[in-house]
Amino acid sequence: MREFPDFISTDLGSYVARFFDWLVDYFAVAFDSLSSALLSVLLLIEGFLLWLPWWVLLIAVFVLALKLVSPRSAIVFVLMLVLVGSFGYWVHMMYTLSLVIASVLVSLLVGLPVGILMAYSNTMETILTPILDGMQTMPSLVYLIPAMLMLGMGIVPGVFATMLFAVPPVIRLTSLAIRTVSEDMVEAAASFGSSPWQLLVKVQIPQALPTIMAGINQTTMMALSMVVIASMIGVKGLGMEVLIAINRLDVARGVEAGLGIVILAVIIDRLSQGIARRFKVPD
Repeated sequence: MREFPDFISTDLGSYVARFFDWLVDYFAVAFDSLSSALLSVLLLIEGFLLWLPWWVLLIAVFVLALKLVSPRSAIVFVLMLVLVGSFGYWVHMMYTLSLVIASVLVSLLVGLPVGILMAYSNTMETILTPILDGMQTMPSLVYLIPAMLMLGMGIVPGVFATMLFAVPPVIRLTSLAIRTVSEDMVEAAASFGSSPWQLLVKVQIPQALPTIMAGINQTTMMALSMVVIASMIGVKGLGMEVLIAINRLDVARGVEAGLGIVILAVIIDRLSQGIARRFKVPD
C-alpha cells in the first residue's frame, strides 16, 4: 500500500487546538457566565419536573394528546409513560426531558433570530450555509470536545453540545419559511404602509409558522437523539442508563432505558406535530 507523500501535509488540528486554548484563556469570564445562565435555566426546569407529581404529568399528556392528536393516542401515550415508570426510570426520564427542553429553548433563542437574519441577507446565507452543512454532517461525538474545553464536564456542557448539534434545522427552516412567503402578500402589506418589523411579525412569521414548527420538531428530535452521547460527559438521565448498560453488557437495563428514550421521542414527536398542524395555513 502506498502512503501519501510526507512533503504534502498540514497540521490543521494544532491550529484549531490553539484557537480553543486562546478562547479559554481570554474568554473564561464569558464562559463562566454562560455556564451559570445555562445551569440556572436547567435547574429551574429540572426542579419543576421533579417536583411535579407523576399523575399530573400523565393528565397533562393525556389532555394535550386528546386536543392535538387523537383520543386513542392520548390513552396510548399515558400507558407508554406508565410503562417507563414501571421500569423505575421515571426520575431518569425527567432528567432527560429537562435536558431536551433546556437545549431546545436555547436552540430557539439562537436559531430563530439567525434564521430570520439569513432570510433577509443573501450574504449571511452564503456564509452560514456551508457552516450549517458542516454542522449537520459532523459526527455527534465531536460536539463534546468544544463543550468540554469551554465549559468542563457535567450537565452544562451537555446542554451546550446538544444545542450545537440540534440548532441547524431550525435555522435552515426558519430562513426557508420566510423566503418562501408569497411576494404578492408582502408587497400588498408594504403598499398599505407596513414597516419592515410589521411585515415580519404580522405577515411573514404567521405565514411561515408551519415550516418553522417543522424545524422546531426536527430540532427537538435531534436534541433527544443526543442524550446518550451527552451522558459520556456526566449528564444524568436515560442516556446515562444506556451508557452504563453498554459498559456492563447489561441487556435488560439497556433495553428498558432505550425503550424509555424511544417512548419519550414518540410522544414529543406526535405532540409537536399536532402543534404544527394547528398553525397550518388553510389552502
